[in-house]
Amino acid sequence: MSFALPSVKPRASAPENFEIHGDMFGAQELMKYGLQSAKCSTEVPHQLFSSEAKYHANREQMNMTILANTQGLHAPLRLAMELKSSKKIGRLPFLPSSNIMHDVLTGKDLDVGPEDVYGTSEFLEFSGQPHAVVEKSLGIL
Repeated sequence: MSFALPSVKPRASAPENFEIHGDMFGAQELMKYGLQSAKCSTEVPHQLFSSEAKYHANREQMNMTILANTQGLHAPLRLAMELKSSKKIGRLPFLPSSNIMHDVLTGKDLDVGPEDVYGTSEFLEFSGQPHAVVEKSLGIL
């Protein structure tokens, strides 16, 4: 009995393209393509790497499936509608937004991560004239 839950087993994945950026002598062009170009792109990462990269999406899909199985189809549809409407809420471009409604709906308000410590407004280097920032975001400037 699977109850239509997604699999939690990690699946092996390989890179789709194998590109090696080099000059005419075959040397890596670090100044042009960055330090990541020196890393061999032909190696296959560990199976858990792709699983951990998709952790939040898998957890959300699992929660929606469990919610649909226990409370019916209306519950995940309502939650998805609330999440979509919370993403549309915005402020003026020069004001920082905390996205507290989206964090509460997804459960991120209970987690403490590096973005909570280092992403605060007192550490941001962005400052500008409010009128210029709004005009640039609207495409006027």
